[in-house]
Amino acid sequence: MKDSIFEKEISYIKKDRYKENIKILINMLPDYFFEVAASSTGKYHPKFALGSGGLVRHTKAAVRIAYELFLDKSFSETFTADEEDMMIMAIIMHDGLKHGIKKEKYTRFDHPVLMANFIEENKNELTLTKAEVEFIKEVIASHMGPWNTNPYSDVILPVPQNKYQKFVHLCDYLASRKFLDITFKNDDID
Repeated sequence: MKDSIFEKEISYIKKDRYKENIKILINMLPDYFFEVAASSTGKYHPKFALGSGGLVRHTKAAVRIAYELFLDKSFSETFTADEEDMMIMAIIMHDGLKHGIKKEKYTRFDHPVLMANFIEENKNELTLTKAEVEFIKEVIASHMGPWNTNPYSDVILPVPQNKYQKFVHLCDYLASRKFLDITFKNDDID
């Protein structure tokens, strides 16, 4: 099963119901997600996120950043356990359709909205409440932060408005910084 690739990241989720739901969602992701680089051009991500499997490594790095920040009381006192779990779920899924529903050559600028819509369209497969689905969708849809327009697209992505959206954006942003050198061993952070 595809979810086994994210076994470590799923272990950071405390609530069993959320663990079950993220496994369902991961297993719905297109196969290409597990093969492509985080950046189709190589311009916007560090070396560890390039090449085959780079998008998975980028995702693992973003989740690990969230996990480490949750260990800091400055953050852990800001969010409930359920909010932390749902943000980890969102980070795992945030780039799940980066190249579209069916693989396209380049990153789809509207991939955050595609992923949010995908979760909405598949909500009946999940045991999440309407509020939980909305929470996850909103933090995914806004994960691009201030990079919410593109000269080649009419889509305007939502920008982070609340602390949850800003946190998910922060984790994704930090995982994409070229100065970070995260080492991996057997597809897990070393």
